Amino acid sequence: MQPVVRFCGPTDGIVGWDDKVKGRIEIANAELDDLVIARADGTPTYNFCVVVDDWDMGITHVIRGDDHVNNTPRQINILQALGAPVPTYAHVSMILGDDGQKLSKRHGAVNVMEYEANGYLPEAIVNYLARLGWSHGDDEIFSRQQLVEWFDLDHITPSAAQFNTEKLNWLNAHYIKQADNARLAALVQKRFDERGVTVTEQPSLEGIIALYKERVSNLNELADAAEVFYIDLHPKAEVLAQHLTDEAKPAVADFAAGVKDVAWEAPAIGALIKETVAKHGLKMPKLAMPLRVLLTGQAQTPSVDAVVALFPRETVLKRLQRGVATE
Repeated sequence: MQPVVRFCGPTDGIVGWDDKVKGRIEIANAELDDLVIARADGTPTYNFCVVVDDWDMGITHVIRGDDHVNNTPRQINILQALGAPVPTYAHVSMILGDDGQKLSKRHGAVNVMEYEANGYLPEAIVNYLARLGWSHGDDEIFSRQQLVEWFDLDHITPSAAQFNTEKLNWLNAHYIKQADNARLAALVQKRFDERGVTVTEQPSLEGIIALYKERVSNLNELADAAEVFYIDLHPKAEVLAQHLTDEAKPAVADFAAGVKDVAWEAPAIGALIKETVAKHGLKMPKLAMPLRVLLTGQAQTPSVDAVVALFPRETVLKRLQRGVATE
């Protein structure tokens, strides 16, 4: 049996360091074992590798999770035995899930690439993670450049930070609202490619995004909203039954007739909607709601005249006429 190689650590005294997050930490050397630094097959262990790597690369600051606190006194002793400079250490508290428990896969996406798949913008993730356990006054939103300028170790909290999905969604919604429509269109197009949805020249994908990006918290929701403009939509029967009532059908039919000649812009379409509800003695929602459902499958949308104007005229006629057709 091949022997291992152990580090012969000091047996008395203490090893200590001024942690930039947790303050002064001291460990009695008598509590530390003579750790293995090379296995029986000759391969070095983590604690030895990281010490040599830090020394070789001239690392001055080591910022890592506080699950490494127990490794630090061992690494300091090895560094001192080698005559190498000891870096400044900062051990950041672990992140807890929304439920206050240690963050794990059962809390949802934990791989950073999963957040991209779930519709989060990178700037939202960076902003949120930087703010998780660190602060700069009352600032909640900041760019990467501001983060570089503002970040310091003095304002990292020593207590565990709690992941807040609602806060992340709020930040992501903010960055989506601020994002360039062409960039968002490219990101939505990627999702359409994965779904097999073909984008036609009309309606304009950027136009749809401009109208809907104020209402979503992630890119997948934005893709869901835009998708209905490009697929052969068939609204759910229960939603139709709720909003396309016998009272509403004549008004929808009259609006459809007016669609054939109205100027294809939101103000003119809005005027046609008002004329139609007045003619039938209805309140606006009695016509607006079935129009939304017939065109998008959803009862909640942005301004209905703006939604109608995004569609090609022929698509609007087809969906409205199919909706009010007598079986």
